[in-house]
Amino acid sequence: METGEIHLASLAGGFDLQATVESGQTYVWSREDDRMFEDTPAHGGEAWYYTVLPATVTDGTPAVVRARQCDGRLEWESSVDAHDHLVRLLRLDDDLDAIMATTPDDPLLDAAFERYRGMRLVRDPSVPCLVSFICSAQMRVSRIHGMQERLAREYGTPVAFDGETYHAFPTPEQLSVATGDDLRDLGLGYRAPYVARTARMVAEGEAHPDTARTLDYEDAREYLAQFVGVGEKVADCVALFSLDFLEAVPLDTWIRTAIADHYPDCDRGSYAETSRAIRARFGGEYAGYAQTYVFFHLRTGGES
Repeated sequence: METGEIHLASLAGGFDLQATVESGQTYVWSREDDRMFEDTPAHGGEAWYYTVLPATVTDGTPAVVRARQCDGRLEWESSVDAHDHLVRLLRLDDDLDAIMATTPDDPLLDAAFERYRGMRLVRDPSVPCLVSFICSAQMRVSRIHGMQERLAREYGTPVAFDGETYHAFPTPEQLSVATGDDLRDLGLGYRAPYVARTARMVAEGEAHPDTARTLDYEDAREYLAQFVGVGEKVADCVALFSLDFLEAVPLDTWIRTAIADHYPDCDRGSYAETSRAIRARFGGEYAGYAQTYVFFHLRTGGES
């Protein structure tokens, strides 16, 4: 087993692991104590979290990474050197102070930034991110997470680590063998055929979400919308939480509430025009960071 630590004082803007992985932007992390999404994250917490690195970013074998935040450090243990993987997945090289400085002075943003200071965006693998958000429609975060865990246990590669068995999220090829009925049996409901068809699209080379990285932002959103079950909001989630389009602002229920209550002039009727307006209001280049803070702040009972 390899172990290491990252001193959080060295990270511009700090870091909050619990808020980052329990804020509803990722469903490929889990808590070792099985209490994912049960608490309302405040500032920090010392729970162990884990994810399974796909074989495409290791030596060909999926690898478990466990991490916890404790005494100003991010401690980790893995079967591989996980330092660079954690920096990439948790965006530990983002300068949060500089990013926040690009956003306007605004009471709602200020309250959200203060409440969850140190929360970072994630950079999830694109296919798990895509599948997760296809499953997200009209679902609580705990149920979305449970769907992804069941998909991993049923179709993913088992990975032994420290006396326990974990499961990698299934590759498109592994998931493509599932039928809509199979996935309904795992609790995916009406989303089941969408996930099945999307997995086959990727496995058969028809399209891949990573291709969107090469496009301009709005073209990337349009590209992602070709996957079955993906509308503009889900496409924005994948663009923001996987593909490095930090300007993306998914217009979910919470953000539409914020627009109605605080930024009514940004409601332009269509998704595309409202998206452009709220991106500009949130500062443009890093508007997705502002969106995620506002989303989490309002979802966890923060005053609007």
